[in-house]
This record gives sequence, structure tokens and C-alpha cells, in this order.
Amino acid sequence: MAAPSAADRPHDVVLFGATGFTGELTARYLAAHAPSGTRVALAGRSREKLAALRDRLADDVPAAAQMPLLQADVGDPSSVREIAEAARVVATTVGPYINHGDPLVAACAAAGTDYADLTGEPEFVDRTYLRHHATAVDSGARLVHACGFDSIPHDLGAQFTVEHLPEGVPLTVEGFVRAGGSPSAGTYHSAVTAFSRARHYAKVSAERRRAEPRPEGRRVHGVRGIPRHEAVVDAWVVPFPTIDPQIVLRSARALDRYGPDFAYGHYVAIKRLPVAVGGVVGTAWLFALAQLPPARDFLLGRMRAGEGPSEEQRRKGWFSVRFAGRAGDGPRVVTEVSGGDPGYGETAKMLGESALCLAHDDLPPTAGQVTPAAAMGPALRDRLQRAGIGFSVLERS
Repeated sequence: MAAPSAADRPHDVVLFGATGFTGELTARYLAAHAPSGTRVALAGRSREKLAALRDRLADDVPAAAQMPLLQADVGDPSSVREIAEAARVVATTVGPYINHGDPLVAACAAAGTDYADLTGEPEFVDRTYLRHHATAVDSGARLVHACGFDSIPHDLGAQFTVEHLPEGVPLTVEGFVRAGGSPSAGTYHSAVTAFSRARHYAKVSAERRRAEPRPEGRRVHGVRGIPRHEAVVDAWVVPFPTIDPQIVLRSARALDRYGPDFAYGHYVAIKRLPVAVGGVVGTAWLFALAQLPPARDFLLGRMRAGEGPSEEQRRKGWFSVRFAGRAGDGPRVVTEVSGGDPGYGETAKMLGESALCLAHDDLPPTAGQVTPAAAMGPALRDRLQRAGIGFSVLERS
């Protein structure tokens, strides 16, 4: 049987993985900030944990006591399919996504249901493109990955920067990331898992490059940067090969506004050179250890699922992503995206607002696997600004 049309579905937004660490933060955000009349449901494996979460939410927001509870497990395809067919938008916090994410993406693509997640795992994103993009194009579903700190500030920040540069000319943008915060077990496990699968990712990435069309008459490419001291942030900067530059470049390929020749470079900014060098060495060691099963098991055991920073630690968290954009030898602009705790407080806000944006806002007609900037762009940026995340122009020349 065909899934019911979006207008006939009982839930506007279903939050899957609501009882996890980031899931509960997102549930709290939706309970407090979803517009009146928005039909939000909580989903997860344990109905008892969902009920306990709903009670906690209702202590602060009494209306949350009416939130429906949906029991589903990624190991039970029929339960996941029922969630997808009952929702206009499904947002999920269940990672590592390479291990747990595919059944829900498949169900949403088949049901024509918009999907948003928090993944920073490039292999997962490329696999879902190869497996489900075409189905989602046919059904009208928007599959939007990386709707948290990976990669909302970088994707929307680069788009914001481009909008302050001339149209129809070659553009170069560089992003410089600074942040302070503590990771949760979910983020840590995703990082170790991604490091351990580097060879799998290389194969899938090459397969996607062969399958994915490129824009005609336009050039979009990454900048192979080198470590250096950068005056824009008054810090040492090191190339930062996360999923973020991939998302930015995919937005540039999808949107003509990025011009006929667009280049993007992505860096982490660190004030002190010894700290920058130590970070590079530490990451290299973590990558090497993740290739060895006993060492990988040891690393994964260092943090248990559901662990994360305390509320006090999250209050001290912050992030700043500064962008330097230029149009050839012409105009130059420096912009910044900034906010609080990057991994959890602001990530919950970003995912919650992404789900509400997909559910309620008048958006461009897109379908298939699309980036946050291509799917939501200025509409999501306006939401985030109202929610306290800063988008500002610092310099023009």
C-alpha cells in the first residue's frame, strides 16, 4: 500500500532516538519551542524510557504530556517503516549512523518523508546517496544529513558569505573553526568508527564520484590548504578534513549563486602553535589505533553510550566559525557564525529547527539527498538567528 500523503499524516515531526543524550536535549528543545499546534512525537526502542522522558519534559512544559510515543527499532524494518509513513518529517539522533542509520533513511525515501540527522560520517552520507537518492527524488523526500554542528554553521555560514559577494564571478571562501566543549559518547564512537573504516570510505567515495553528476558550465572545488598563521583569526590554522567542506561544496554544486568558479578551504584555528601541532599528532595516533581491532575496542570502551557533558559543562561551551570570502581580486568580506555549546546545546537547537523548518516553512522545491543550504538555506538561517545563533558581517573591503 502507498504511504498516506503528507497532509494526512498524524505527526508533523517524529524525533527518533529521543531517549539518548542528544535525543533528550532535542526533545526538550522541541517541547519548548515548537509552534502551538505542531504535532511532535517521540520514538525509540523502549516505551518505558520514552514515557519517563515525556514525564520529565512535562515537568517543564506541561503540554509535552500529550506527546505521542512510538516504539521502533532499526532492527525491525516494519516498525521503522510505520514511523516514516506516519510523519511529515523524521529527525534522528541514533548513531553511529553507519551502523544504525540506513533502515530509517530507506523508509523515509520510500515513504516520501523528509529526513534530518546529525551525522558527521562521510561514508554513511555517500552510501545513502548511492542507495536512496534516486528513490527519494521519485517520492519527493528530502534527505538532509549533517543538521547539527556538523555541518549547519559551516554550510549556512559559507552561503551567508557568498550572499555578501558579487554574483556571476569566481569566488573563494575559507572557513576557520574555533570551539570549546566536551564530546559525548555518541560523537566519540562515531569518530573512532569512521577512522576505522577509512578504506571502506575511500571505495564508497570513489563510487559516488562516478555516479553523481557535476554542474555543467561551472567549476566547484576544494582548496588544498597548508598550515599557516592566519590574520583573519589571529591564530594558527590547520586543514580540517571533516565532512563540513564536503557539505559546503555540494551546496555550491547545487546552487548557481556560488558563481561560475567556487573554491572552499576549511581549517581549525588554534591560538598556540604547540597546541596545534599536538592536535595533529594526537589525531594521527587515534587514526592509527582505530585500525587495530584490540586498540579500537579499547578506545570505544573509554566512553559508554548515553554519556555526555554536564549542564554546567555545556553552559561553558562555545563556537565561532569565521569566513573570509573574496571575489577574484575584487571585493572581500569577513563573516562569522557563533553560538554556545557546539556539540549538544546548539546541535539540539539546529536539529530541532531543521525539523521545524522542513515541516512548516515555504522552501525551494528539492528532493533526494540535499544539503541544509540547498534544502532550507535562508529560511533555516532566519530561524537560527531568532534562536540565538549569530550570523554577522565583520569586515568589508
